[in-house]
Amino acid sequence: MDDLELLIDLHKTGERQGPGGDRETRLAAGLAGLETGRNLKIADIGCGTGAAALALGRQLDAHITAVDFLPRFLEVLNRKAREAGLGHKITTLAGSMETLPFAPNEFDAVWSEGAIYNMGFEAGVEAWRPFLKTGGVLAVSELTWTTDSRPAALQEHWSGEYGEVDTASAKIAVLEKNGFSPIGYFPLPERCWLDNYYWPLRARFEEFLDAHGRSDAATALVEAENAEIEIYERNKAYFGYGFYIARKTGD
Repeated sequence: MDDLELLIDLHKTGERQGPGGDRETRLAAGLAGLETGRNLKIADIGCGTGAAALALGRQLDAHITAVDFLPRFLEVLNRKAREAGLGHKITTLAGSMETLPFAPNEFDAVWSEGAIYNMGFEAGVEAWRPFLKTGGVLAVSELTWTTDSRPAALQEHWSGEYGEVDTASAKIAVLEKNGFSPIGYFPLPERCWLDNYYWPLRARFEEFLDAHGRSDAATALVEAENAEIEIYERNKAYFGYGFYIARKTGD
């Protein structure tokens, strides 16, 4: 089993594949003003096994197109949607977020929780804007510095891992530069990282290692994931995910 297959196997049973929470998804939808909309069309890009898509489906009068490049995650989402009685509101699409087959002005909202970093924040904002109707909403969570200074080692780590890590004010400036009017921002609370993502992930490590014969590749993956968890636990005062909600302005 290659490294990608191991990664899928470790994460496919998780409620989430990154930090987040249903409460925060609902808050973002409320700040976006989507709760009063009818027959909305929403694209959830980088949906994983669908935690956000399911939360939006329960909350809104909307049809959600949930996109991920991993079909095995989408299989889990389809099952969960059927079990929740939301199969008629969620359609899955396997494909890359960089080559989306959507039409201009197709969606009332483009959603992406913890996934835009795969393209880069500005590249994603720029690429996805055309899919939104004028006045449509972009809602994304993104790695963000939560203070104006931080330990040099932490700065070096995240600058190496993701060069676009920055403060909320800098991210908002990117949105404004690319034709969006910011309408809401909030940082994800600590429980979205620990209770909802990292601690359940850590609880799966032993079973995962046993299932893969404690191979070198499986062990290396667990060690890398555990190192990431420890970085957050030690430095959570300095970084997190910011949730950004912005409206597409006229062309």
